[in-house]
Amino acid sequence: MLGFDLCGVVSPDKFPELQNTAEWLARGYAGEMSYLSDPRRTDPRTAMPEIRSIIVCALNYNTAHPYSTDTIFPEQQELAKGWISRYAWGEDYHDVLKEKLDALVVVLRERSSQPFDVRVYVDTGPVQERVLGKYAGLGWLGKNTLLLNQTLGSFFFLGVILTTLDLEPTVGAEGPPPDLCGSCTRCLDACPTQAFVEPYVMDARKCISYLTIELRGAIPEEFRNAMRNHVFGCDICQDVCPWNRRAPISNVPQFQPKAFPSHEKNVGGASASFQADSLFLPSLEWVLSLSEDDFRDLFRGSAVRRAKWRGLMRNACIAAGNSGTKPELPGHNRIRRALEGLAACGDSLLAESAQWALSRIE
Repeated sequence: MLGFDLCGVVSPDKFPELQNTAEWLARGYAGEMSYLSDPRRTDPRTAMPEIRSIIVCALNYNTAHPYSTDTIFPEQQELAKGWISRYAWGEDYHDVLKEKLDALVVVLRERSSQPFDVRVYVDTGPVQERVLGKYAGLGWLGKNTLLLNQTLGSFFFLGVILTTLDLEPTVGAEGPPPDLCGSCTRCLDACPTQAFVEPYVMDARKCISYLTIELRGAIPEEFRNAMRNHVFGCDICQDVCPWNRRAPISNVPQFQPKAFPSHEKNVGGASASFQADSLFLPSLEWVLSLSEDDFRDLFRGSAVRRAKWRGLMRNACIAAGNSGTKPELPGHNRIRRALEGLAACGDSLLAESAQWALSRIE
C-alpha cells in the first residue's frame, strides 16, 4: 500500500560504526560538511531521548536508464553532455519519501491502542540512516560505505521514524546481514579520484559527489580531469557494483528523469533555440545557458538545488573543459559563448572555472 521496498525495526543503541565517527572526523575526511560533527549522530537516543524503536524504510529509485559507466565518455560524444546523479533525476526524494513515511505513521496510529510520539527523518536529521538500516536487517555496509542489499543493490533511498512505540526488532540474536562484498574491489578501483582511503573508509574531500555538491569553493586542480562530465553527484562506485547489475527497476513516476521542453534563449548576446532535454545526460550547452532565475524555476522540487546555481555552473564549466568539444561539433559555439560570458563575470569562482575550460577547448 505504501510502496516501500524494504522495512525493518531496530532498538536504539550506540552501534559500533557510530563510535568510529570521531576518528573519521578528526582525519578531516568530512571536509566542509560541519553538520556531520553533530554529537547526536553518534547515538540515536540523543536525537529523541524517550525513543524506544527505530523504523527504517527503503525505496528503490533504480530507473530503467543506462548507468554512467555504460554511457560513452564525453570526449566520444558528438554532443557534449553532463552527468547528473541518478537519485536527482526526478522529484526531490526528501519530499517523496517523507510523504510515504508520514502515511506509515498514520497507519501506526490507527493500529496502536496507545499514544506515541515520532520524529521522521529523510536525510535531514542527526541520524546515520545507513548504519540504522544495517542493524534493522536491510543490508550490509559495503566497501564503498553504502548500504547494500542482496536483492536491491544500493540504489534506494532511506528514511527513518524514531518513535516511543516499543516494537519488535526485525533482527534477532543472529545479528545483521553478513557482509557479502567478499574480495571484490570494483568500487575502490573504479573511483576516478581515489576517494577511498581503504575499504569501508572514504575521504569525502576527494569524492566527486562532495566536490560537485557540498564544496562551495573552487574544484581543486588535481580532481578536475577525473571529474569528467559530472555536473551533480557521482554514481560510479554504485554503477560498477555487481549487486546493482541485477537490481530491480523502479517504476515510481516521481523518480523518472525530469524533462524540459524546447525553448529559445539569449546566449552571449545571440538568440539560440534549445531542443527538449532532460536530467538524464543533459547537454552542457543547455546547462551553461541557465540563468539564476531559470535554475530556481526549473529545479524547484529537485535535489539539484542543493548545489545552487553557482555550484552547478562551476561544475558545468569543468565538464565543458573535459568534453573535448570542437568547432565542428554541435553545440560547440554555444558552449564557448556561455563560457566566455562566465569568464567575464564578476564572480571570481565562476570566472576562473570558465577560463580553465576555455583553455582546454578549441
